[in-house]
Amino acid sequence: MDCSSLAQLPLYGGLFTSALIAATVFPMQSEAVLVGLLLDGNFSTPLLIVAASCGNVLGAVINWWLGRSLDRFRHRPWFPATNRQMQRAEQWYHRYGRWSLLLSWVPIVGDPLTVIAGVLGEPLLSFLLIAGSAKLLRYLLLTALTLQWLG
Repeated sequence: MDCSSLAQLPLYGGLFTSALIAATVFPMQSEAVLVGLLLDGNFSTPLLIVAASCGNVLGAVINWWLGRSLDRFRHRPWFPATNRQMQRAEQWYHRYGRWSLLLSWVPIVGDPLTVIAGVLGEPLLSFLLIAGSAKLLRYLLLTALTLQWLG
């Protein structure tokens, strides 16, 4: 690894961090960071995809874990979702099942889905396979579109 590669590590880390935060309930957009780094042209495309995907999947796992851990606090006044919101999300998840996690990459809808998957006891392995695949495919598609149209 040469000095220029070492200098780029914080930017890969920044992409990883933005993707992680974007997958949680905090508002953040990792797509803009990925597109900017792709358009810069000085970064490894596969490493950018790995950094974004790993960060986003880890953020989803944090949501899943929070769902598993926080469900016992559902009826507390400070709980971030109302009973009605939780019931709607649970009905939706029960209706479409674990395959609804294919939408875990979708803004606004995806983050609550990953929390509900934890609340409803979705096994971690199936969660990782389905949500991880969806998130990886999103970054692959975004990369392909960026390089095709803007690169």
